[in-house]
Amino acid sequence: MARTATPTTGWLLRGQDGRLTAYAPAANGLLRWTETAPGGPGWTGPERITVPGLEPHLSLCRTPQGYVYLFGVRTRETDDGRTETDVVYATQFQPGRALTPWRSIGTPYGQDQERAARIGAPAAVVDKNGPQVFLRNAGGGVCGRRQDAKGVWGAWTDMKGSNVLDSLATTVTEDGRAELLAPCDGSVQSWRQEEPGGPLKRVRNIPATPLAGSAACLDAGEGRVSHFWRDAADSALRVHTRAVGDPEDDVTPVPLGPSDDEGTGPVAALRITIDGHDCTVLAQRTASGLPAVAAYPTGDEKAGAFWSKTGEACVGAPAMALDAAGRVVLAAFAPDGGLCVTRQKEEAGLALGRWVRV
Repeated sequence: MARTATPTTGWLLRGQDGRLTAYAPAANGLLRWTETAPGGPGWTGPERITVPGLEPHLSLCRTPQGYVYLFGVRTRETDDGRTETDVVYATQFQPGRALTPWRSIGTPYGQDQERAARIGAPAAVVDKNGPQVFLRNAGGGVCGRRQDAKGVWGAWTDMKGSNVLDSLATTVTEDGRAELLAPCDGSVQSWRQEEPGGPLKRVRNIPATPLAGSAACLDAGEGRVSHFWRDAADSALRVHTRAVGDPEDDVTPVPLGPSDDEGTGPVAALRITIDGHDCTVLAQRTASGLPAVAAYPTGDEKAGAFWSKTGEACVGAPAMALDAAGRVVLAAFAPDGGLCVTRQKEEAGLALGRWVRV
């Protein structure tokens, strides 16, 4: 199975000094926009960062201190005409500053470039100890590699799994436990840490027909994690929330709707307090191309999510983050590649201000 440049939602992150940074893959590298001050409203960019051979898919994750890790797949032609494939990463310690040099962590297949070429796009997360990265392997399962608390990368591990589709999704809970979600042909498979920093263990499969490239995860508090995906039959959004210790037979997903304009790709998700209530906020790109936003009480998916369109047509998947003032920032890319941003108003409820093209 070949890699696909599926949309991702985790491309807007708050850095060490409170400023937001937006990242976008580009030919042989990436583009970066940075807030000029914590909480905005000004931005700089786009700044082009050249990385020869970097494919147009990035997975980003951040530490509690605001350091950002960027992971991708690099393909390069060798002097003898062969193609080399490896997973590479860099770190941004402060917004707007230079990244560290890109470092290779190889693939699960060593010098076997035929199988290395068949790996999927990476998905990364930071747990209690440090970053971990996962990918669909050449056999359709999942492999992962992790960094320990001293910054040393361990070996690639075969995490099993089967019939995995691109792309994977990850999250980390408030107490530092990582979770991994893999849409598969005929099921949704997941792995979780039972304790912070521990090994990821398989959780019982959820019977489903997930759409490739539609997975997302969110820490739902109190030890819970919400897994989102779209149904392959109608693109309708599904969610399943489970906590450590919940019955293994609790595998019924909940539809999130209704919507008069079904969404596409993965959903962006975050938790905020709205009028004193813990709420989950979602953002998606609708089939008509417009961004849409919804919210529901965290942990009460059966209450439903009612979508409200906003802004103008976008491409890819929107992203959300909380700025330095704790306000929701929703960002999307215009069809010509420009960055567009809207910010939560200083008033009750979840009211967004006007969209601004950066």
